[in-house]
Amino acid sequence: MSWVPRTEYPRPQFRRSEWINLNGQWRFAFDDVGAGLGGRWYEVTAEDLRDGSLFVRSITVPFCYQSDLSGIGETGFHDVVWYARAFERPAGERVLLHFGAVDYRAAVWVNGVEVARHEGGHTPFSVDITHALLDGEAGENVVVARVEDPSRDVTIPRGKQYWKEESEGIFYTRTTGIWQTVWLEPVPASRISELRLTPDVAAASLDVQVSIEGFEPGMVLRVIIEREGGRVIDDRLAGLRSALVERRLPLLARGEPHESPYPGRWAKPALWSPEAPNLYDLRLELLDESGGVLDTVESYFGMRKIETKNGRVYLNNLPLYQRLVLDQGYFPGGLLTAPADEDLRRDIELAKEMGFNGARKHQKVEDPRWLYWADTLGFLVWGEMANAYAYSPGYVRRITAEWQEVVERDRNHPCIVAWVPMNESWGVPNLTADTRQREHLLTMYHLTRSLDTSRPVVSNDGWEHALTDLCTIHDYRNAATLSRVYATPEAAIADPERHSVYVPGYSYRGEPILVTEFGGITLGDATAESWGYRTAADAEGLLERYEELVSALVESACVQGFCYTQLTDVEQETNGLLTFDREPKADLGRIRGITALPRGPATTREDAEPYES
Repeated sequence: MSWVPRTEYPRPQFRRSEWINLNGQWRFAFDDVGAGLGGRWYEVTAEDLRDGSLFVRSITVPFCYQSDLSGIGETGFHDVVWYARAFERPAGERVLLHFGAVDYRAAVWVNGVEVARHEGGHTPFSVDITHALLDGEAGENVVVARVEDPSRDVTIPRGKQYWKEESEGIFYTRTTGIWQTVWLEPVPASRISELRLTPDVAAASLDVQVSIEGFEPGMVLRVIIEREGGRVIDDRLAGLRSALVERRLPLLARGEPHESPYPGRWAKPALWSPEAPNLYDLRLELLDESGGVLDTVESYFGMRKIETKNGRVYLNNLPLYQRLVLDQGYFPGGLLTAPADEDLRRDIELAKEMGFNGARKHQKVEDPRWLYWADTLGFLVWGEMANAYAYSPGYVRRITAEWQEVVERDRNHPCIVAWVPMNESWGVPNLTADTRQREHLLTMYHLTRSLDTSRPVVSNDGWEHALTDLCTIHDYRNAATLSRVYATPEAAIADPERHSVYVPGYSYRGEPILVTEFGGITLGDATAESWGYRTAADAEGLLERYEELVSALVESACVQGFCYTQLTDVEQETNGLLTFDREPKADLGRIRGITALPRGPATTREDAEPYES
């Protein structure tokens, strides 16, 4: 039997018990001359796949062909690729086909019938394929995917994927095609299709929004919430009148047990934080009028509030000092795809061992399983979009559409405490002179706020902010300069390393200031094949330089957090605290002691007692 990687359930916040993993061996072909559509490759049969006459290669899904774990490991340009595999129809009224992520444009056929098209390399898509399936005894079904990934198009949101064949500088090997799990899910015709969860710490309640596919009047929605095995809520909303259900559920018991749907006798909600990552279990049941269960979905949530005021960030009403690490999310053997679920968990555990209470996931929309482990282990996350590099109307359409999908996919995760739609003016390189680009920057900020008002939004991480909830600055200068520049907010704004902190027409309004890139220390002399922003001769030198830089920031009265560059080496960029293989470059305990250095002399009680893990 061929190897089937990534066997864990891929969608941890919307789980059903029945599913079929389609990872493993698929047939595969490059289509450099564009022969596939004209040759009707999408009509391939299971017998064709067995004789290998058309799809001459095989690939291990969900690894891209550029990765070693795919079984191919070629890094040259192949902008059109095809996938195919046979599968048996699962039992169920309806069958959904899910793709976790396919970079960049995908068209999908089942038994020669086109069932889906999707654009966007970092977000999932699903389709009901029931109508295209063969009858149970009519033979094997075949799914075919054609993927187009224009390697040189710099108006496509691509993050760190380079538009040249060889990696260089801060840019890395590309990912083309399927790079997250593919799976089948048998579902009932009437089912729960979407779930939005918004905690309200002040009101000790949870706002639940549920969408129903195949809705019929009179249905019943049951919501069960449990904490550590104890039932907190068992709520039934009978006689539904709409396919969209909105419900506010208090998490505190009211009245006597026999009078209330809230059997738990909890003194207060258990709040989520890096120090105490408390999670509630959630089960939704869709019932028919007679009480029969039509569909069941399981999820979880965390009660926490993140906000900014008076120049500080607050978590659950306590000041929060963020000690973040820049995480590029590249993995040995798999590139953007972690070889195993344990690798996602281990990255967070290593970061926490080094004293970091969170990460800025840089230029990548990470696998939902990584966010699950951040929720579970208690790890703050800045959710960032993978940006393009050049501005055009097509770019605007692409990034706004995909970013909405990102926010909708990830908004239920308590670990996410900030949204970062833009970074260092990528995609908008002429903000100073081009009114369109400034309006786009504002649009991304307001679009994100329109989708989620519960988290701060960074308009343009690094510099050239317009409206923003956090003033975030990238600064790779030495410790003495950091100490001088971040003595006051005024000095920080007036003396940037590179670009202005704000674009013309906008200015600092008292937002919390965080230095969200600094450091970048590499061991040995920097070269084109191995470089960093600054160098250290050995582990002792690395620790000494790291301590100087961190000390300069934690002693600042105005800096409310930092993000160190970076967690691991990635290809030629060797400025990680860990190697690409996750080996520490210095003692983890000593790194932790530096990362967790106490803040300098406090000016207020709030400064003296920041909340952090």
